[in-house]
Amino acid sequence: MDNGRNSKFESVYSKKVRAGKRRTYFFDVRQTKGDDFYLTLTESTKKFNGDGYERHKIFLYKEDFNRFIEGLEEAINHVKTQLLPDYDYDEFTRRHDEYEEENNDGGRVDFNTEDDDISW
Repeated sequence: MDNGRNSKFESVYSKKVRAGKRRTYFFDVRQTKGDDFYLTLTESTKKFNGDGYERHKIFLYKEDFNRFIEGLEEAINHVKTQLLPDYDYDEFTRRHDEYEEENNDGGRVDFNTEDDDISW
């Protein structure tokens, strides 16, 4: 599978998760030369000045998957049940869905109005 790129960085699966207007998470499964697999978790944040992105990566290896998931779930559950039990965690999902719906109209502008009587 050598197409001119270093196969050490060959991505075999990728999942993108948008988290607001400026932040995106990437979950990439990568394959090593030895036919092993690991996961890279990348947070990509658009810089305020609009000049590119800032990226942070975590490399997660298969032997750590179970402990990582366990620790992540425990930390999230602690926040949700002990620190912020009354917080509406679905609020951002709803707002994101509304934003996506508003901005994924293909750039179309609806010129149909209820009032066709336009006065100059």
